[in-house]
Amino acid sequence: MKFEIFQVDAFTSKPFGGNPAAVVPLTEWLPDETMLKIAAENNLSETAFFVKEGEAYHIRWFTPTIEVNLCGHATLASAHVIFNCLNLEESYVKFHSDRSGELAVAKDGDLMILDFPSYPMNAIEQSDELAQAVGKIPLRMWESQGNMVFLLMESESDIRALEPDQAALAKIEFDEVIVMAPGDRSDFVSRMFAPRIGIPEDPVTGAIHCSLIPYWAEQLGKDKLFARQVSERGGELFCELKGDRVRIGGNATLYLKGEIYV
Repeated sequence: MKFEIFQVDAFTSKPFGGNPAAVVPLTEWLPDETMLKIAAENNLSETAFFVKEGEAYHIRWFTPTIEVNLCGHATLASAHVIFNCLNLEESYVKFHSDRSGELAVAKDGDLMILDFPSYPMNAIEQSDELAQAVGKIPLRMWESQGNMVFLLMESESDIRALEPDQAALAKIEFDEVIVMAPGDRSDFVSRMFAPRIGIPEDPVTGAIHCSLIPYWAEQLGKDKLFARQVSERGGELFCELKGDRVRIGGNATLYLKGEIYV
């Protein structure tokens, strides 16, 4: 069988920045095992698969090791492919996820805006094991979305300087470990580590901002926020809290188009 495949750099306006995602359009679903093998072969943090169903697209996301509940950058990449490679003439695309419900992406000038659910963060007790794995004692800790833990650090320089113990992080009960702090040239900054699910560090992560946006909106007293994920590749996110939803804006650029044979 032959399928088209696209690789898109999301949350950046130029190649080699942001977060690369693979996108595989399908006419019908492949076996889960096959999609997981494709994602492992791609060896990117996420590969998105979608099938058009009526006016919407049913979407799923896989890391090299598991299927995940929600992925922002691969959804942004998928919308970029639908708008620019599959030639959707509208400026709005609807997605449906069995794990995360109704999602959407709208074009707003040069940006694409993700419309995602908002998730609260719930405070938890400090974990010495987690602090040691990350390499610094945080000010506070929270959990969110069932498999994420958030650590508040004092400054952006603290976030940039972290060199976590990946082997130790892989033993932590949470799939995704997010560190965050006020930004120097942005409202807040973050990094995300997930060796437990095959991602040592994710360059830019839309899904974690479903929890970061409501937290920082409350802390800073404003609904519109500019965020940076300060990984080596880096990314910029234009964020807004809208009731029980968040909007996450970013650019994307096509890096690769080809065919795969499975």
